[in-house]
Amino acid sequence: MRADRYRRLQAALDRRQPDLTVVMDGVHKSHNFSAVLRSCDAVGVLEAHAVPSPPGSMGLHTHVSAGSAKWVHVQLHADIDAAVATVRASGCQVVAAHQGPHAIPYDRFDYTAPTALIIGSELDGMSNRGLELADAIVEIPMRGHVHSLNVSVAAAVILFEAMRQRQMAGMYDAPRLDPDQRRRLLFEAGYPRIARVLRSRGEPYYELDENGKYTL
Repeated sequence: MRADRYRRLQAALDRRQPDLTVVMDGVHKSHNFSAVLRSCDAVGVLEAHAVPSPPGSMGLHTHVSAGSAKWVHVQLHADIDAAVATVRASGCQVVAAHQGPHAIPYDRFDYTAPTALIIGSELDGMSNRGLELADAIVEIPMRGHVHSLNVSVAAAVILFEAMRQRQMAGMYDAPRLDPDQRRRLLFEAGYPRIARVLRSRGEPYYELDENGKYTL
C-alpha cells in the first residue's frame, strides 16, 4: 500500500462518526439504496442498517454508490423492531423522516447526540411501526408543487444537516473510533485480500508501520 493512500484511509477513518447511522426500512430500489450509502459515506457514517422488503431484495448500483459499499458496512435485519433494538442498544436516539402533524423541521433537531435516522420506502413511505418506535419525527419543508423528495435525496439533506451540526460541535476534529477498531478497519481497507485470509485462519492482522507497511 502506498503511503499517500494509507494517509487518505487514516484521514477518512478519523472522520468516521460511530454514533450516527441510518436505518432503511423497506428501501427496495437498488439505486436508492446505493445512493443512501453514498451519502452515508460522505458524512462519515460507519455502519448503516437495512430491513429488506421483500427479504433478499437489496442490491447495489455500482455507478450510483461510487464504491461507498466498501466503506459503509450494512447490517441487515428481519424487521424494523430488530433494527431499532440494535441501534438503541448502542445508545442512539431514533428519529424518523416523515411528513405529518407531529413532525418538526429537520434542521431544528439535535443530531449531535447519538442518532439513528429511519427512512421509509420510496413507494409506501414510513411504516406505522417505524413511526411508533421513533423518539421524534422530522420533515423537510416543501415550498413548491411536489409534496416530498426522493428518499435518497431526503436522506442526504438530513444527513448533511447532521454533519453541519457535528462540525460546529467539533465532532470531526479528532478520531472517534475505538483504537482497536480503527486498526482493524485500516488493515481491512488497505489489505482486503490478506485480511480475508487471516480471518479465515483465525489469525490476527499484521501491525502496520507509519507508512502503512506490514511486518510478519
